[in-house]
Amino acid sequence: MMKQKTAAPTIGLILAAMFASLTAIGAFIKVPVPFVPFTLQILFVYFAGSLLGSRVGALSQLVYLIVGLVGVPVFTEGGGIGYVLKPTFGYLIGFVLASYAIGRLIERTENPTWSDFVIAHFTGLLLVYGAGTVYLYVAMNVLIGKAFTVWQTFLYGFLLAVPGDIVLCLIASVIAVKVHKQIYPLKHRLRGEIKA
Repeated sequence: MMKQKTAAPTIGLILAAMFASLTAIGAFIKVPVPFVPFTLQILFVYFAGSLLGSRVGALSQLVYLIVGLVGVPVFTEGGGIGYVLKPTFGYLIGFVLASYAIGRLIERTENPTWSDFVIAHFTGLLLVYGAGTVYLYVAMNVLIGKAFTVWQTFLYGFLLAVPGDIVLCLIASVIAVKVHKQIYPLKHRLRGEIKA
């Protein structure tokens, strides 16, 4: 009986660590774009929220964030507490918010369809870019002291970077709708719905 009580939290921690690692790997698969490079990180943010659920999904991204801030070079340009001064740090904050929001949206329905995943992933995408562009603007103008207009922020922080992430959003939705059906019982355990 005791094993059943501890199984879900243990599985959740393992999956959170695994998805944190996947997000780190995604950081090193990148296409150079001015100011905000395109990476595969957000693909794993989509999956973290939609496949692990809101709490474990957000935990995975929080673990990724903490590991990077303590100095492990898991971010696109390294790691360390000084990374909070990087103009792109806001996108990392957005990862945590997005994975939680995606999970919450998917958890609302018993049998989510492809369109449910698309809506959830696009919501997460907007949260990532919302946090990212606001932070980019503030960082450039206040922390770095370089004049950066709203248009420049929108251009470099959103327009040039978002097309690839939209494609990843659609791809992730196709994969997630199939995988979700297979791991649905596991998600119930992670949410504590199977009791000893």
